[in-house]
Amino acid sequence: MFIYFPWFFYLEKTITANYTSVHIRLDDFIPFNELFVIPYYLWFIYIAGVIAYFLFTSKEDFYKCCAFLFIGMTICLAIYTIWPNGQDLRPTTFARDNFLVDIVKNLYASDTSTNVCPSIHVFNSIGIHIAIMQSASLKNKSWIRRGSFVLCVLICLATVFLKQHSVFDGIAAAVLCVVMYLIVYAPNYAKLFNKQQALSESHTEA
Repeated sequence: MFIYFPWFFYLEKTITANYTSVHIRLDDFIPFNELFVIPYYLWFIYIAGVIAYFLFTSKEDFYKCCAFLFIGMTICLAIYTIWPNGQDLRPTTFARDNFLVDIVKNLYASDTSTNVCPSIHVFNSIGIHIAIMQSASLKNKSWIRRGSFVLCVLICLATVFLKQHSVFDGIAAAVLCVVMYLIVYAPNYAKLFNKQQALSESHTEA
């Protein structure tokens, strides 16, 4: 926390103009829709709520979830630092005038359009859903697993329908999720640790 936040806000302040604009053709076919601001902000509750749940219920799930998210977000910051990027997709005028549009306007005012690829919003959403699906304590909680999937998809869609991200940002985040899954969840570290410990004990006895 003491490394990530200062680094992130430093990039937000320094990367303002000289950046690579991320854009693919598919972005042009996705209309702006302010309804998606609801799942976009539910992201904060989704992330914090699941982490807090694991903190009090499962040490293993908590550590794996945090490793997935924190290492991945650090990789994102490193990418932003090496390759300053942003997007120019945000609308300047809105077809409708309602309170959700006002919320989006406030979002645009408080959040810069830089440091977007990979999308941390998408990365964390997929990461949290993976953590839920991999949790032994939630294995039989089908309503939580299905609800998580729906919310994860809606949040990912929100990033492009609110013009906060290019589709490419989400693809890059998904690729990073695959890498982090192979690092954090695929190996059986407990088995490897026990095997190493057994070998160490056998050498000590010998």
